[in-house]
Amino acid sequence: MTDAYIYDAARTPRGKGRKDGSLHEVTSVALSARLLNAIKERNGLEGHAVEDVIWGNATQVMEQGGCLARSAVLLSDLDERIPGLSINRFCASAMEAVNLAANQIKGGAGNGYIAGGVEMMSRVAMGSDGAAIAVDPQLAMKTYFVPQGISADIIATEYGFSREDVDALGVESQRRAIEAIKDNRFAKSIVPVLDQNGLVILDHDEFPRPGTTMETLGALKPSFKDMGEVMPGFDKIAMLKYPHLDHINHVHHAGNSSGIVDGASAILIGNKEFGEAHGLKPRARIRATAKIGTDPTIMLTGPVPVTEKILKDSGMSISDIDLFEVNEAFAAVVLRFMQFFNVDASKVNVNGGAIALGHPLGATGAIIIGTLLDELERRDLSTGLATLCVASGMGAATIIERV
Repeated sequence: MTDAYIYDAARTPRGKGRKDGSLHEVTSVALSARLLNAIKERNGLEGHAVEDVIWGNATQVMEQGGCLARSAVLLSDLDERIPGLSINRFCASAMEAVNLAANQIKGGAGNGYIAGGVEMMSRVAMGSDGAAIAVDPQLAMKTYFVPQGISADIIATEYGFSREDVDALGVESQRRAIEAIKDNRFAKSIVPVLDQNGLVILDHDEFPRPGTTMETLGALKPSFKDMGEVMPGFDKIAMLKYPHLDHINHVHHAGNSSGIVDGASAILIGNKEFGEAHGLKPRARIRATAKIGTDPTIMLTGPVPVTEKILKDSGMSISDIDLFEVNEAFAAVVLRFMQFFNVDASKVNVNGGAIALGHPLGATGAIIIGTLLDELERRDLSTGLATLCVASGMGAATIIERV
């Protein structure tokens, strides 16, 4: 089996995912095409250079519907002979795109791929696809469905994370992100978004909130308390599933949960022959990939079992990993990961995470792989693991190793 290498990693800046955000007037296909063009230009790709474009997206309706990957290829400057595949593993969609591309290469199905994803949360609202897991009574009742915010609060309750604990992680995410931005640590990957006249629309992440403190977060009300305790009363559903809990401690809010943003990400993956053919030097090897299903009610614990799986499958231990990117969907997700593996916080999300920078659902998986690679290079370290929790109870992970 051949190795799959990362040759380039790029992303757009993350814009505030609302109507007054900088990227709101940019369509999903236009943002995707912008990034595909950047990968083409940065790496001198001509003709039928890659086998496929695999593009993740979590809300595949309206402008993000159809085969968005193929639409993006056709709008871009890539050769029209390159097809496109759209996939959906909710928050892990872009990571799954990368993992799928890597495993296709390892299996001999093509020499090179572009993989990544997009989510325009200001233009296509989260949940607007009417997912069966939430709206089909038969399925929702079978799985004891609760919204993700309730799931995060269940994790905090089950594993003993206080409001102070989750707020402290939120403050630290902001501090680390601001420091990384000031130090230009994201510059290698960020591709500015331009308008039709070539003028810059956005060239930096606009979501971080400098000056965030424990006091400012302490003033925020829990976001999911009312839906849990009053109507529609999801706490009671959760306690039917987990009768050992006599209450749900509601600790999450906008300051310790992932930000709603717009963004896209892309990674150029190929085998050794691909790099030689295009005069490119590999930056890292994709050493292992994994995915797993988990409890659909608590939903967000996937990073723990999928990390156990990927380490076991690859014959590695947690001590073999130099840096971790654990998507900050909610603070309790990351706290549980560090608690379970006894991982030093100084190795996890060292440049902040989705609480400070935002979580464009279908793009985040490839964003954190690129961020991880850039930081391994900056610190001259070897091996990193990226992982995400996934809606409806799943987890995904990727281990990369510099070459």
